[in-house]
Amino acid sequence: MTLNVAITGGIGSGKSLVCNAFEELGIPVYSADNEAKILTNTDPEIRRLLIEKFGDEVYLNHELNRPFLANKIFDNPENRKYVNEVIHPAVHAHFAQWLAQQTHAPYTLHEAAIVFETGSYRQFDKIITVTAPLEIRIRRIQKRDGIDTELILKKINSQWPDENKIALSDFVIVNDEIHPIFPQILEIHKTLTQDVRI
Repeated sequence: MTLNVAITGGIGSGKSLVCNAFEELGIPVYSADNEAKILTNTDPEIRRLLIEKFGDEVYLNHELNRPFLANKIFDNPENRKYVNEVIHPAVHAHFAQWLAQQTHAPYTLHEAAIVFETGSYRQFDKIITVTAPLEIRIRRIQKRDGIDTELILKKINSQWPDENKIALSDFVIVNDEIHPIFPQILEIHKTLTQDVRI
């Protein structure tokens, strides 16, 4: 039996770094956020529904106009809900196809920023949350995206706080640049592979 494990964490927590380490251990990782970006550019039904709601400007040179859409959904919960309801079913179907092919692995990782916020956490066997202190998250996002602190805090505050995620998680990885993350990852890997053998 292959365990279906979700890995999540707030923006700037370092999920991608952690997922890369799991991949080094031979664990297949499905990046829901990356696949969603690909599907919004390639899926004709997503394109049709987004244009229907937001107009032709939502696509630019056959690719999603991300700044335009971000502006439409950022402070508009109704628009954000609409976009999620358009994109998430397509990602879910794509993930199901991917998962069916991963029969060789003891467990798989589904990487997504908003596992709890969408309620999709209920479909997983185990959940890993990656955490990091706020000041470190802000620094990482500034370095990566070059955006100001006010916008970063808005993005952070639009997601669940870490304590809520931790309460519903089976494992927590602390990525605070003090505690080495690889020993934490190895310990989780050992536990998950033992779970499969039981």
